Amino acid sequence: MSTAETHAEHTVDEHAHGDDCGHQKIEHGDHVDYVHGTHHHALHGDHYDEHESKAEHGVDEHRHGDDCGHEKVEHDDHADYVHDGHRHALHADHYDEH
Repeated sequence: MSTAETHAEHTVDEHAHGDDCGHQKIEHGDHVDYVHGTHHHALHGDHYDEHESKAEHGVDEHRHGDDCGHEKVEHDDHADYVHDGHRHALHADHYDEH
């Protein structure tokens, strides 16, 4: 997983992510990301960074498509598939979480 060099759209003062913030918590290497809308926020000093996120399964494990059994959601120029509460979008050889 790579991280983006972009700061999140809200500050730590505006919304503090934590155990009771209402956002899903995901372990990410040596820190925790919080799912916030269609992206992940990770605390970095006095701000949150936006992190890219790959889905928990790869295309070899499960292929999303018209007959995969998951809800299809049109999203800009592609389709996301709702999978266990997450939205997966095909990106090269993996799925991104949207």
